[in-house]
Amino acid sequence: MSSAAAAAASTKSILHIAGYSSCGFYHRAASVVASLSLLFPHRLQLVKHEFQSRDEYRRWLIHENFREAVQGKAGNLRAANHASSPFCWLASGTEREAEAVTEFIGGCDDTLEWCRNFAMPSAVENGRAATASMVPDGHVPDHPYEYDLVVIGGGSGGLAASKEAASLGARVAVLDYVKPSPAGSTWGLGGTCVNVGCIPKKLMHHAANLNVYRKIDAPHFGVGVSKSQFEEWMGFSQDVHDEEEKHNWEILKTNVQNHIRGLNFKYRVDLREKNVTYLNMLGKFLDSHTIETVDKKGNKGTITSSRFLIAVGGRPTPLSCEGAELAISSDDIFSLDRDPGHVLCVGASYISLECAGFLRGIGKEVTVAVRSILLRGFDRECADMIGEYMKSEGIVFKEEVVPIKLVKMEGGKIAVTFSNGDQDEYDTVLVAIGRTGDTQKLGLDNVGIDVNPTNAKIPAKLEQTAVPNIYVIGDVMDGCPELTPVAIHAGRLLSRRLFGGSPSSIMDYRNVCTTVFTPIEYGTVGYSEEDAKQEYGEEHVEVYHKYFIPLEWSLSHSRSEHQGFCKAIVYKTTRKLLGLHYLGPNAGEVLQGFGTAMKLGCTFDDIIGTVGIHPTTAEEFTTLSITKESGADAKASGC
Repeated sequence: MSSAAAAAASTKSILHIAGYSSCGFYHRAASVVASLSLLFPHRLQLVKHEFQSRDEYRRWLIHENFREAVQGKAGNLRAANHASSPFCWLASGTEREAEAVTEFIGGCDDTLEWCRNFAMPSAVENGRAATASMVPDGHVPDHPYEYDLVVIGGGSGGLAASKEAASLGARVAVLDYVKPSPAGSTWGLGGTCVNVGCIPKKLMHHAANLNVYRKIDAPHFGVGVSKSQFEEWMGFSQDVHDEEEKHNWEILKTNVQNHIRGLNFKYRVDLREKNVTYLNMLGKFLDSHTIETVDKKGNKGTITSSRFLIAVGGRPTPLSCEGAELAISSDDIFSLDRDPGHVLCVGASYISLECAGFLRGIGKEVTVAVRSILLRGFDRECADMIGEYMKSEGIVFKEEVVPIKLVKMEGGKIAVTFSNGDQDEYDTVLVAIGRTGDTQKLGLDNVGIDVNPTNAKIPAKLEQTAVPNIYVIGDVMDGCPELTPVAIHAGRLLSRRLFGGSPSSIMDYRNVCTTVFTPIEYGTVGYSEEDAKQEYGEEHVEVYHKYFIPLEWSLSHSRSEHQGFCKAIVYKTTRKLLGLHYLGPNAGEVLQGFGTAMKLGCTFDDIIGTVGIHPTTAEEFTTLSITKESGADAKASGC
């Protein structure tokens, strides 16, 4: 055999499909794999094992214990429960031997999904589906521990991982215990997103939008305008200017908290229905297979597990100045038992700007203290546009300052002294300067896991820490985007790798859509303009951009003073799309579909070759034609 042929053979995937002759699912899966093997003969080989009858197939699979042997070899709990046709696996050879099995795939649908991943350019590496190269963690089906997996942290990622692992046959427990914030706030099962993050934030952002719609949109559409007002306005519409703000904080806060409590209950029920043991306890590592538990009454115990998953998330980083204890954080604002009043938001993070935005939207006086730049890590052009829009909404920005002292005054206000010598008084000081991994009391030193000293987060490769049987996902993993869907997806994929025999289930942390819910919403996926130029070289990057006025803004005089914006970051040579950015209404809804296109490796020509839905703001991407390099006017005209 030539060296080239030997290399090809060493990278070839040998896929076995077993089933009975009258089974349509067996023939469907075999047909698809056969077609792929014709297209990629040096990369894929199909080996069929066809039985004449269903009884003969089941006798081989079940009664002759082939599936149990595959479970033992591939470490896949699903294999031992698989009784339908077909039964598909990868092997190192062409013989029907369990000893040669390298990966259990599953049935017809699982095999078709494997084929999709195999054929997808972004998921192919050296002619075969990319697989996770992790350090063996010592897990065996007949281990002596109480659980196959114990998840520490009941947030979105931890819950998703635990339920996925349980669905694959693993014995799973979830530990969750909420330590009160410095201001005393506590909450239920579900983690940051549900209780003090995405869910209450989006609801309060919507409240702000409704208030703004009422004042500067509705009158121009004739909504809420009385006959006397129309006559007073002499037949012209105008914004509504309230002498007294018509918003009730208590109603908003109460309804948001009631909704969250309903979600907390549903999560507990869901764990029970998915056969996941829920333990309302703190966990601390004693060794790599044992944790000490402490319940709310201080009772201690121990739990053992073959594998552990750390999914404790992060907590807001506090101020380090005198009087810092007088400030609250995003852990407290959504359940605040008083009207926030005049608020100082400290920080230029998306959390700070989102809170500033919805507080201003419901009528509060808001100041933002910014140490350096807005939205570090996001596209600079878009971040600066957000800042200008927020200023036009009446939000005051104190730039290049930090608080150095907070003092409680007799009337209850907080006097804040800034680094430039200014001093102002506020009813509420909300700090959002970053988040720190909630790892201090996990006992990581007992198992030899070091954290990043700057943020207390845990370094990992493919979600595996320095201790092979201890894994980490979500906000507490160093370098991971602090986004709920990222933690959920990473948790599910990790469980499939660990208990589903799916080493190709690898998390892609680059092409992740996200939206910042500031007063003008910002949606993005892929590279920022700065990162793309740094990664690929400025001479290889083309930027297409466009300003536009959303149709729904066009009747409002206040709205029409502003513009939406979109841009595409493109690699010149291949026209591959590197990043998309959007400022305007409904940013999350606009960007989600483009995220799928990015993940599939679409080009800029694919986008502009798509017929847009008219009239929408999303269609603005399909009409991009002006590059920054050209210097031409990027303002939209007409339809």
